[in-house]
Amino acid sequence: MNNSVLIVGVYLLDKPSYIGQIKSDLGRSSKWEVEQRWVGLGTGPVPEEIADVTVQKVIPPAMKFPLLNQLLAEAKLDGFEFVVACDDDIVFPEHFLDRYLDSVTRYDFALAQPARTHDSFSPHMIVDGFSGHPFVEQLDGLLARQTRFVEIGPIFSVHQRAFELIFPFDEASPMGWGYDFVWPQIIANAGLKMGIIDAVPIAHSLRKSGFYYQHDKTRAEMKEFLALRPHLSPDEAFFIVESYTS
Repeated sequence: MNNSVLIVGVYLLDKPSYIGQIKSDLGRSSKWEVEQRWVGLGTGPVPEEIADVTVQKVIPPAMKFPLLNQLLAEAKLDGFEFVVACDDDIVFPEHFLDRYLDSVTRYDFALAQPARTHDSFSPHMIVDGFSGHPFVEQLDGLLARQTRFVEIGPIFSVHQRAFELIFPFDEASPMGWGYDFVWPQIIANAGLKMGIIDAVPIAHSLRKSGFYYQHDKTRAEMKEFLALRPHLSPDEAFFIVESYTS
């Protein structure tokens, strides 16, 4: 297996973001060869410090996961061990990427995410009237947990073993709502594991999830998406299979 990581993401040009620091932090790995491919979404200019990793500028409206599909389609995925999908509004702990991928590898997660810090916004997701609770918030005392839920953002990783299972993203739900209730079925059926890394939580408090798009339309797309695909209920998904303290 190689030691290359592909980072793909979309950042907003017309709203506050941490994209410059994110690009710098993710590129500062001592263990992984990192390639970053980003789309700038908006009408403003592409920041000079991000220009070398910005492969496209798109004028809204445009949806996140079709844009990520374009980035993935243009990359040779067989050259990467991991793909990390990342948003532009998070803050990493020190040496994040190396520490995070060390843990993902150690616990053998094909699909994973870092936990969120205690001061992050709670996940915003509604399924058939169910409002999401902070299941992905860091659990003190744990290093990681095998779960039946990995959230669609603000950052998650996919190991090479699961590329064909997860990619391309299903554009029937272009903002990704509902993926995280379908993914557990797909991962379990393939005999793989998924989970959350509590040892390296990320802060997500710049913008509330979904603040800049239409919730009603996205929720309707999600309900239709889930109606046609095998998926877990929230009670089934928000479940810890195994906890790791060492």
